Amino acid sequence: MRHRLVLGSASPARLSTLRAAGLHPEVIVSGVDEDGVDAAGPAELADLLARLKAEAVVTELRARSAGAGPAAPTAPAGTTIVIGCDSVLDLDGVAYGKPHTAQVARTRWRMMRGATGVLHTGHRVVVLTGDELVETAAVSGTGSTVVHFGTPSDEEIDAYVATGEPQRVAGAFTLDGLGGAFVSGVEGDPHNVVGISLPLLRRLLAGLGIKWVDMWQ
Repeated sequence: MRHRLVLGSASPARLSTLRAAGLHPEVIVSGVDEDGVDAAGPAELADLLARLKAEAVVTELRARSAGAGPAAPTAPAGTTIVIGCDSVLDLDGVAYGKPHTAQVARTRWRMMRGATGVLHTGHRVVVLTGDELVETAAVSGTGSTVVHFGTPSDEEIDAYVATGEPQRVAGAFTLDGLGGAFVSGVEGDPHNVVGISLPLLRRLLAGLGIKWVDMWQ
């Protein structure tokens, strides 16, 4: 059975990870203000943001189906699966998202070098059925991967910040991009650090009766 898959994230890393795994989702950016959300801890924040993103995308899909969205309505083919994700770096119990500015990214990296943190990625999967996109199931899960940071010099940090990459990503680093050279190792699922845990997503879908191999395209 073919499913319509929708990723509620602007992250090119999440999209490329899913594509490499044989999944080719539509992308609808949720528009959730990550900086305006708070929770009890970093893992809880990642979970909450993933839920909010998925909910926002479901709302947008229904608006488009009703003809009120910015694009022509797209008829769902049986089942529509919405995936919302968000990542947060946990460093000594403090949650760090995107630094946004060069100064914050620079300060963050000087604090992170030589340290160990935990990258939490919240996942929310919502299943919608029929032309009216009725929610029939939903499940959440948070993946956590230990990250050991290297010890880049001030010059290396300045050069990295100058690329603009750390300003745009949770925790101010990437594993699959320019920042990968400054990460000495991880304990756990590396895909989770990139932004979406494939093993966790497979388990969440299986719990909803959806076979991973049926998602391949």
